[in-house]
Amino acid sequence: MSTSNKSGLSGGARGIGALACLLMALLSAGWIIRDLDIAQQPADLWWTWLGEARRPGEFTAWATSALDPLLVLGALAAGGAALRAASSVASGALLALAAATALLRLPLLWVLGASWLQGLESGLTGRARLTAGTQLALAVVLVVAVAAGRRPDGRTDRGLRGMARTAYGVVHRVPYDGESTAVPGRPRKGPARTLGVLLGAAGLSIAAWEVHWWLRLDWETYRKGLLGDASVFRALLQPPVHWQVVVLALLALGGAAAALRRASWARPAAMAAGALLFAQAAAALAFAGSTGQLDRLPVLPGQAQLELGTMLLVAVAGLAAVVVAARPGVPDESRDADGAVAYGASPAAERPPHAPPPPSTLPPGW
Repeated sequence: MSTSNKSGLSGGARGIGALACLLMALLSAGWIIRDLDIAQQPADLWWTWLGEARRPGEFTAWATSALDPLLVLGALAAGGAALRAASSVASGALLALAAATALLRLPLLWVLGASWLQGLESGLTGRARLTAGTQLALAVVLVVAVAAGRRPDGRTDRGLRGMARTAYGVVHRVPYDGESTAVPGRPRKGPARTLGVLLGAAGLSIAAWEVHWWLRLDWETYRKGLLGDASVFRALLQPPVHWQVVVLALLALGGAAAALRRASWARPAAMAAGALLFAQAAAALAFAGSTGQLDRLPVLPGQAQLELGTMLLVAVAGLAAVVVAARPGVPDESRDADGAVAYGASPAAERPPHAPPPPSTLPPGW
């Protein structure tokens, strides 16, 4: 009697996932190259990503935001994880990329079809909408690949825990109840608690600001920043500002919950959420520095000081979460736990406890 403790993704699912990640990265990279081509100076695109209003070199609109280079890097990292290992870490990386892409690209389906964008060059909004739809479809492909390509975990007989299973003199060891049966790749207890605190604090902080703006602004004004409007439009592939912040809060809180539960996909989810939080907060701080707000911090109004302090907290928490999540998780000990021990084949082989004596005549081909 033998079992398999292999878990993770099959080879076919890993290949499909890696291909979908590559296509997702190429789509965003193509728009970044397009923006660099229409920029009067390459630095203009960088300052636009940071939030400064700079015009492109012709009558058109910027297509990308600071999210797009992160999406390129995240897609390449997830694709590399899928090719390197079939563990649950690869599954988590693909699912984290799919969740972030789906949530951040979803509002573009109706924003890019709005009438107030019809004044742009012919076909531009259509191509951007097609890109958003394609990336949403690729996110669905990633989810399906992970769901359909999972290898089943090895099953063990609960009544035989701590004993040995034998077949023709081969003993397959079953772990005791007190032994570790942790899923390989999930975070250890210390880093898991740290990730929960970091991502939880960052997620709750930005969620509190969203509640503040919701209550302070009337619903019509807040709705424009949540669902999109010409007054808050920045770039074709950038979600509305309030939608983007709400998504980051959800990803942070979801990563914190997964880390506290020590889920198998917690580390890649926490890394993705931490990277997005750090990029968002760092861009806001860099823009504040370029406008001189950081130099005048002591004389700024209390609300402005609190906002910048929150951004600093989110940036530090996001970067720290990335560092902690990058640490190795629980090692894969499946080979040792399910190793086969043969006895009776040589005088030196000892009979394990609870095992029957070897047959007097070994089977053919032993």
